[in-house]
Amino acid sequence: MIEFVTHSAEDQLKTSITRRAALLVGSAGLLAACNVIPEVDKPLNLYSLSPKVGAVSAPSTLDWQLVVAEPKAGADLATNRIALTRSANRIEYFAEGVWSDAAPALVQSKLIEAFEDVVPQLAVGRDSAGLKPDYILQSELRDFEAVYAGGSGEALVRITAKLVKMPERKIVKSISAEARQPASGAGLPGIVGAFEAALAQVFDKLIGEILTAPQS
Repeated sequence: MIEFVTHSAEDQLKTSITRRAALLVGSAGLLAACNVIPEVDKPLNLYSLSPKVGAVSAPSTLDWQLVVAEPKAGADLATNRIALTRSANRIEYFAEGVWSDAAPALVQSKLIEAFEDVVPQLAVGRDSAGLKPDYILQSELRDFEAVYAGGSGEALVRITAKLVKMPERKIVKSISAEARQPASGAGLPGIVGAFEAALAQVFDKLIGEILTAPQS
C-alpha cells in the first residue's frame, strides 16, 4: 500500500514537469510571435494638408456656380505615396509615410475647402456631385514632389488650370501657378510642412485669377 502511494506521487510529479515544459515552449513561441508582428504590420504615417490661403478681394456679386474637377496627373503623382526626386528624370517615394488620399484627390478637396473659406458666398462643389455649373475648373497637377539638391529639401507644387464656361465649353481663362518652399524642419514632417506652404501659395494665385475671370 505504501509502495502504491509512492509510485503515484512520482507519476504525478513527472506529469506535472512535462506539462510545465510544454507551457514554457508554448509561451516562448507566443513571445516570438509577438516580437514579429509589429515588424510585419508596422503602420505607415498618414499625412494631410491644411494650406492657409490669404484673404481675397472678391467681386460684390457672385451669382455663378463653380465645379472643381479632380486634377489630372501622371502615374508617378496619381498615388498617395509622397514623391521625391534627387536627380533628373527619376522619381522616388518616402518609405515612412503616405498622403491621406491620392495626391489629385487631396488637392481637389483642399482647393474646394480654400474657396469655401475665403469666398463663402461662391457656390462651389466637386464634379462628382452632379451639379449644373456655370464654370468648370479643369486642371493638371504637373509637380507635387519634394526636391533634394545638395542635401537641402524643398517642396515643389505646380498646377496648370483652365476655367471652362458652360454649356459652351469655352476656355475663358488659362492659369499656371508654381511655388517652391524649403523644408520647415528635419525629416518627412518638415517636408510636409513645406508642401502645405507651397500649396497655399499656388491656391492664392488660382483663386484670385478665377474670381476675376467671369467679370473680365
